[in-house]
Amino acid sequence: MSEPIRVVIADDQTTIREALAMMLDLNEDLSVVGTAENGSLLVDLVETATPDVVLTDLRMPVLDGADATRAILERHPELPVVVLTTFDDDESIFRALDAGACGYLTKDANRHELAAAIRAAAAGQSVLDRSVQQRLMRRAAGSTPAPAPGAAGASGSPELAQLTTREREVLVHMAAGSSNRENAAALFISESTVKTHINNVFAKLALRDRAQAIAFAHRHGLAPDQ
Repeated sequence: MSEPIRVVIADDQTTIREALAMMLDLNEDLSVVGTAENGSLLVDLVETATPDVVLTDLRMPVLDGADATRAILERHPELPVVVLTTFDDDESIFRALDAGACGYLTKDANRHELAAAIRAAAAGQSVLDRSVQQRLMRRAAGSTPAPAPGAAGASGSPELAQLTTREREVLVHMAAGSSNRENAAALFISESTVKTHINNVFAKLALRDRAQAIAFAHRHGLAPDQ
């Protein structure tokens, strides 16, 4: 049997920290190796506990979850950070994703969803709560149309000008919450081709995962064709 996934937890409420640790430790493949009551202590804890995944609240004293995430990823850019919070407003979501979080869950998630999210994060996948995905899709549906081929983008971004027309289309559908399979069906291309375009988008825009790509797309006003 492989070693369990090492998890650290940050939340300013003791009862929540303890409950989360107890829930996660019920899974044989997960092991909580430390908890912190604020973002500053979390940053220090990561250095000593060497976790595989960080699970953090967003709004905490001393240093909040977004700033803690940014500080952690400056030192450990490959360490997956999953935000677990009661807030699902646009500002909170994009602060977390812009900071580099690979996942965003609300505290409505049950223990099975939470465990699955941590496993996915450890495997290098991004994890977005269903309500967060729906919010992103609604925002996409009401935002500015995708830029014309060769244009710099809705915000005049030179980064967007690096993308081919097809890469922008793939990014638009990804921002709307489409899976690779759904993206491929919508654009009448193969799933492997979608993956290639996504990798190109990541490389050109210096993004580390789907969560950051989604945040980038919405920040620059990209949306599916109406």
